[in-house]
Amino acid sequence: MLASPLALAGPQCTTAEKSQWQDQAKFQEQLKAQGYEISKFKVTDGNCYEIYGFDKDKRKVEIYHDPVTGKAVKTEIK
Repeated sequence: MLASPLALAGPQCTTAEKSQWQDQAKFQEQLKAQGYEISKFKVTDGNCYEIYGFDKDKRKVEIYHDPVTGKAVKTEIK
């Protein structure tokens, strides 16, 4: 059985205008200051800042963040 495309979609993080979003570079610097190593950063179709990388404990993570507040909306530890 094939999964529907919606089943694979990430979360919806915000409906705010992009002018209200945090600067991408500054946001990444804040995460690095918290001990994250970012391997990949992207903006998702659900208006999230998504990172792939490692947390301060060197665990592999995939995290979706609200680009306005910076709060994690969904976290996957691999």
